[in-house]
Amino acid sequence: MLCIDTSTLIAYLEGLAGKDVDMADQAFADEVGVLSPVAVTEILSDPTLRLPVKKTILELPVLPIDDGFWERAGELRSTILRRGKKAKLADTLIAQNCLDHNATLITRDRDFQSFKRFAKLKLLE
Repeated sequence: MLCIDTSTLIAYLEGLAGKDVDMADQAFADEVGVLSPVAVTEILSDPTLRLPVKKTILELPVLPIDDGFWERAGELRSTILRRGKKAKLADTLIAQNCLDHNATLITRDRDFQSFKRFAKLKLLE
């Protein structure tokens, strides 16, 4: 399972080039591409989002939130912050969602490196 991060999803929707965009395109074609609920929220928060794009986003598969998610996410963020690294709340929630489902994250965002290093998040960058 490949989870597409917001940064890659935006590039994909804008038709930008990149290895991550190619991987996302292939993941969706192979029906192994999913979104985190947080990525859906981030994309739908765009006040300029066009209705056809919104409809497309809402048709994509989304990872579920499992019992105990919020506690695990809090502990994950605490682990990263304790090491003096940056851990944005949205990134933490995306990382925890991927960890819970053993999903590999496709992203352009270098901020996930700490989650890879300290929590063994699988990344394709």
